[in-house]
Amino acid sequence: MTHEKLTRRGTLLGVAATLFTPAILRAEPEAATAVRRNATSFAMQKWQDHFDTLGAAAIVADTTSRALHFWSGDGQTYNIYPTSVPRSDELTRRGYTEIVRKRVGPDWTPTASMMERDPTLQYMPPGPGNPLGTHAMYLTWPAYLIHGTHDTRKIGRQSSDGCIGLYNHMIEALFQIAPIGTQVRIV
Repeated sequence: MTHEKLTRRGTLLGVAATLFTPAILRAEPEAATAVRRNATSFAMQKWQDHFDTLGAAAIVADTTSRALHFWSGDGQTYNIYPTSVPRSDELTRRGYTEIVRKRVGPDWTPTASMMERDPTLQYMPPGPGNPLGTHAMYLTWPAYLIHGTHDTRKIGRQSSDGCIGLYNHMIEALFQIAPIGTQVRIV
């Protein structure tokens, strides 16, 4: 008698699974188009969608998925890094730029607009409290950088005043392979 109940229950579960499987499969494409912010689910990008050539190297910082994509100039290296992004569209600058300077142990001076929002902000020398972390790469746009952060809670969030932030160990790795002249696109 127990065997009969399990078989009946198994049959009913099998029929239910068969009936609902098409609905689950139809829902998958919609889920695939959703923005995902988990480092394990970043979608690979093609540099050709953004640049005519790789040049010295290329970076695409995607503010929607909060990921930075890097390609070496020879096309042999492709890395993806989780990032922090600007906290609002007003602070986000999009378009093409390039790395013009790099610095280990950057110091930080708040911009005029930052001071307007928070008059208590002050210059910070390199060190653990510095918002630029351990390494910074300066772009052709004044006050916009790709840099590290000591506050790891910011990665994966809209938390910056315009910059693209990475974990310190990741900006250190990117710093080593991204030469001055690396083309950058922020989307």
